[in-house]
Amino acid sequence: MTAKNTHPAVSLVSKMPYEIALTEDSERQLRALRARERRLLEAAILARLQHQPETPTKAIKRLRPNPLADFELRVGDLRVLYTVEGEEVIILVVGRKDGNKLIVEGEEFHGHQDHPVEPAGE
Repeated sequence: MTAKNTHPAVSLVSKMPYEIALTEDSERQLRALRARERRLLEAAILARLQHQPETPTKAIKRLRPNPLADFELRVGDLRVLYTVEGEEVIILVVGRKDGNKLIVEGEEFHGHQDHPVEPAGE
């Protein structure tokens, strides 16, 4: 005698993981980090952004409306600015927080602010 399962199958995974994509700039910025920092950041990106990239936590912050990114991932003093489009997380900027400044590729970054500081003479 064969037993029949009369209960419908229930999926334990509610959603497929998000695809993680890097822009050329963010890939270059990530490669510029020290190997240890790069490993820490890559692990945090996979652990925190693959399943709930839009859910605010201590490490994930929704940014004020701006033309570049919607979210920030914090890993120590490292920062990842990203946006979510459909089922894809797009990493836009990788930098380091220094006080209240975001340093990207050795320079202060303003592209994520509502009103970036204009360089003198423009």
